[in-house]
Amino acid sequence: MFRRNARAAASAAVCVAAVMLAVAGCKMDQPAAAQGGAAQGGGADTGSAAGVTADAGITRSGPLVIEPGAGFSPVYSLINGARHSIDVTMYEFADTTAEHDLAEAAKRGVLVQVILDEKEKSVNSGAYSYFRDNGIKVVWSSSRFTYTHQKTLVIDGSQAVIMTANLTSKYYSTSRDFLVIDTNHADVTAITAVFNADFAHHAITPGEGADLVWSPTDSQDKLLGLINGATSSLRIYSEEMGDTTVENALIKAAKRGVDVQVCGENEDGEYDSAFAKLARAGVHISYYRSSTGFYIHGKVIEADYGTGHAKIFIGSENFSSTSLNHNRELGLITSNSAVLSAMASTFKADFSNGTHWT
Repeated sequence: MFRRNARAAASAAVCVAAVMLAVAGCKMDQPAAAQGGAAQGGGADTGSAAGVTADAGITRSGPLVIEPGAGFSPVYSLINGARHSIDVTMYEFADTTAEHDLAEAAKRGVLVQVILDEKEKSVNSGAYSYFRDNGIKVVWSSSRFTYTHQKTLVIDGSQAVIMTANLTSKYYSTSRDFLVIDTNHADVTAITAVFNADFAHHAITPGEGADLVWSPTDSQDKLLGLINGATSSLRIYSEEMGDTTVENALIKAAKRGVDVQVCGENEDGEYDSAFAKLARAGVHISYYRSSTGFYIHGKVIEADYGTGHAKIFIGSENFSSTSLNHNRELGLITSNSAVLSAMASTFKADFSNGTHWT
């Protein structure tokens, strides 16, 4: 949950970063043309803060935007283009550009509402005060969740930005993250309904839309379904480990012949035990551990890439009991071929550049 800083609760979920994708069964905003280019990430860990560059050579492929190479201008552009309303749910918020853009939106008559995680006041207090002083309706998150770890923006009630990243600019240059812009009506309606309930601190059972994955409602079941249904391969980004049910599912997949690869974080050997357990079962592991360099923050499960039934999950959920069962989190599952292909290329580079568990 706490990137690089003291992790007060190892089982807590963490923030993630940015991806624009098309969602299976969803109408998505489609960029006019794919953009190539090198990701401008920090060093991958090889035992030092610098290390080698983790660079997949892709920052954008169709609807998929890959951080850190792509930057956060897509988010700023959506905020600046809003005409009626902006709803923001954010675990950590410390981005003065986004703060200013939201204030400017409020000044031109846009209804801007923000939910910030109360337990992260040390990070969020500055943004909270700024929003309150600049015409933005802002509340602290509901105590019914351990953390509100969701990272979304809903623009004009017509499109939702679902992110693995927080809006914390000091991490933009080094974090591997992804974001999704979803214009499917059922998805946006469901996300808006949950926002309205969470903003008012009312209970709600989230709607699933076309492909949404919610914590604490159904995320564990949906992620387990994706893992248990894999027949040939699993490619996984995970900042945190710690959910025994998910770990056992990965072990069972490896034992039934699925090629399972995990690319994650392991600063200070925090997940040595989990990685050793997975490796003994045949799971292939590559990890990063620099306190200042390239950092795996995105949460991804790509199942059966290259087959006709391939699917991918991208969202805020970590592999921890807190994240899956006690936090407010949001992700989605898609079978979009451009997203699957770009993610496979990015994962291949990151897995290669990390420290391999032996």
